[in-house]
Amino acid sequence: MAKKVVVIGAGFAGLAAACCLAKAGYEVTVLEKNSIPGGRARQYTTDGFVFDMGPSWYWMPDVFEQFFAQFGKKTSDYYQLLRLDPSYSIVFGQDDVMQVPAKMEELQAMFEHYEPGSSSNLKKFLAEAKYKYEVGMADFVHKPSHSIWEFADWRLLKSMFRLQMLTNMATHVRQLFKNRKLIELLEFPVLFLGATPAKTPAMYSLMNYADMALGTWYPMGGMFNIVEAMVSLAEELGVKVLLNQEVIAIESPNGKATKVVTHDAEYAVDAVVGGADYHHLDQEVLAPNQRNYSKQYWDQRVMAPSSLLFYLGVKKRLKNLQHHNLFFDGDFAQHAVEIYEQPKWPEKPLFYACVPSITDPSVAPEGYENLFVLIPLAPDLEDTEEKREYYYNLVMERLERLTGQEIRSEVVYKRSYAHRDFVQDYHAFKGNAYGLANTLLQTAFLKPKLRSKKISNLFFTGQLTTPGPGVPPSLISGQVVAREIDKLLS
Repeated sequence: MAKKVVVIGAGFAGLAAACCLAKAGYEVTVLEKNSIPGGRARQYTTDGFVFDMGPSWYWMPDVFEQFFAQFGKKTSDYYQLLRLDPSYSIVFGQDDVMQVPAKMEELQAMFEHYEPGSSSNLKKFLAEAKYKYEVGMADFVHKPSHSIWEFADWRLLKSMFRLQMLTNMATHVRQLFKNRKLIELLEFPVLFLGATPAKTPAMYSLMNYADMALGTWYPMGGMFNIVEAMVSLAEELGVKVLLNQEVIAIESPNGKATKVVTHDAEYAVDAVVGGADYHHLDQEVLAPNQRNYSKQYWDQRVMAPSSLLFYLGVKKRLKNLQHHNLFFDGDFAQHAVEIYEQPKWPEKPLFYACVPSITDPSVAPEGYENLFVLIPLAPDLEDTEEKREYYYNLVMERLERLTGQEIRSEVVYKRSYAHRDFVQDYHAFKGNAYGLANTLLQTAFLKPKLRSKKISNLFFTGQLTTPGPGVPPSLISGQVVAREIDKLLS
C-alpha cells in the first residue's frame, strides 16, 4: 500500500509538493478550503471579464521550466508564454514616463539617456546580480534551512560576501547610480519583499537580474493557466484535488499526525504538508501543546505588505498604458515608510495598474478593457468600505490625469479586495498579501521552520517559510518539502 500524504492548500507550494510526492509514489490528496484552486492566484470571471486575483508578474521563467521538466513536461505543453516589450512602464508624472525595454542594448541606451555614463555601471550591477541569482538559486533556495550548519561550507561562506548579505540595497544602488528615476527603477522589485531598500540585503539585486535579463513574461489566458497546468499535472500523476474542504484539525497523538479533519470528512495520513497560511495552521488548527511557535513569536514577525486591489471592467479601450504600469508620481521613500516603519494608510500612495487585455483579448469582451489596480499597504490596518472608496477615487483621479483620459465613468464592473478579504479567504496573518518579509533576520534558517518541532511528520510550505514570498519561491518551497517528506517516509 502506498503511504498517504495530505496536502493542505492548493496554492503554488501545495500543488508543487503534491506533484513531486505523487511522482515519488505516494498517495496524495490535496484539501483546498476554497471552491477554486490556486490560493492567492485564483481566477475570477464575470460578465466576460477574466481576472487573475493575485500574482500578475511572470518572472524567473527558468523556475517554471525546471519544475515541469521533472515530469518530462514543458510549460509550452500547457500555456503559451509571451515576453512583454516594454517589460513595464513607470509613470513619474505628467508626460514623464519611463518605458523599460526588454532588449539589453535598448535598456543600456535608456540608462545613458537618464544618466550619461551609467550603462557601464548597469553592466557591472547586472553581472553581480547574475552571480547572486545563480548562486542563490543553485546553493541557497533549495536548502530546507533546518539549521545554520547547512550553510557552513567554505564555498558558501565565501560566496556570502559576494552575495552582499550585509550590505543594504539602498547603499548598493546609490554607489553606482545617482539619477533618482534609475534608483527607483532598481529599488522597486524589493518593495514587496517586506522592508525598505535600506533594510533589505543587497543580495536581492538578484531580482533585478530576473527582471532585466530574464524578462517579464505573460502566460496567454492569464496567470491562472499556471494553476490549471499544475492541477492537470497533479491529477495525471494520481493526485486527488478536493475543493471546499477546509481543514479544522490535525490529530496527532504521541507527536505524530495520524488524521486530517475537515468539516465533513477525515483523512488518514502518514505525513502532512501544511500549504495553507502557516500562522493559521500553527495557532488555530493545531492544539496549543503542538504549536511550533508562541503568539508572541508571530506578533514579532515582520510581514511583507498587504494590498488594496480593484478589479475593474472598463467599457472602452484605454490609451497611454502598457500591460504593467507603475505609478511613482508620489514620494517612493515616504510610501515605503508608511508601509514598513510607521504603518498607516498612506497619504499619497504609489500604485500599480495592470491591463492584461492589451496583450490578451481573451480576458475582456471585445472593445472593453480589463483593469487591475493595486496599492501596496501595511498589513493589519483597519479595512473599511469608506477607506476603500476614498483610495479608489484617489488613485483613479491620478490614473485619469496622468494618462489623459476619463475612466471612472466607463467602469461597468468593480470589485475591491483588501485585508479582511485576505483573512477571510486565506486566513492570511494580519491580512498580509505577500507573506513574510525578506529581512536579514528572516532569511534562510531564520524563517519559521518548514518542519514541525512537535509533530514528526508535519511540514510547512509556502510564503511564510523557506525560501520566501513570490510565485517562484513558492514553487521551490513545495519541492523542498516534498524531498524532506520522501526522506522521512522512504
